[in-house]
Amino acid sequence: MSGAAHPGDAASYAGRVARHVPGLEALHRMAALLLAERVPETGRVLVLGAGGGLELRAFAAAHPGWCFDGVDPSPRMIAQARDILGPAGGRVTFHQGYVDDAPDGPFDGATCLLTLHFLPREERLRTLRQLHRRLRPAAPFVMAHHSFPQVDGQQDLWLRRNAAWLVSGGVPEAQAMAGMATMKERLPVLTPEEDAALLAAAGFREVQLFYAALTFKGWIGRA
Repeated sequence: MSGAAHPGDAASYAGRVARHVPGLEALHRMAALLLAERVPETGRVLVLGAGGGLELRAFAAAHPGWCFDGVDPSPRMIAQARDILGPAGGRVTFHQGYVDDAPDGPFDGATCLLTLHFLPREERLRTLRQLHRRLRPAAPFVMAHHSFPQVDGQQDLWLRRNAAWLVSGGVPEAQAMAGMATMKERLPVLTPEEDAALLAAAGFREVQLFYAALTFKGWIGRA
């Protein structure tokens, strides 16, 4: 869900996401650790934007007693998630759609990684509220996506830094710059302060930043 328009097969998709997101594997490990602070050994976790299956694979490997509900609008991406998960896919129930298509729960924890930057502010807030109401009291919620300053030239500065990261990883410069131009035009990116405020407005408490990697930020909150 990091922005690849034509994901291709599961292995190539995983490689592309890893090139675009600094520390992707570490992000998944951190998310699993943060969830485990409150999710019991046999907990049920909601994963919104589960297409591709990368975070599900990491969570399932780290916590063999957890079961998952994965939600994604793309049947193609859900199919890739099944491929990546292999036998662990038996612990995941997939739901094609959006947050309104997720079960009511209550869930012991939830994540939404590399997804919410696609949503405009009001729809993002509504999604966060729908996630919140599906969680048990004090259950953890982990989210991460593009979030960076937007004023006084800061938007272009961070986009250039993001492009430089891609080039350093082998992406052709022209392709990297074109991707940044598309991102600037199409993604309704908010600032980190705005993202944290939306979490609070949706009802989450103890909101804390745990991940910062160029244009990407990640937070944990409690329902």
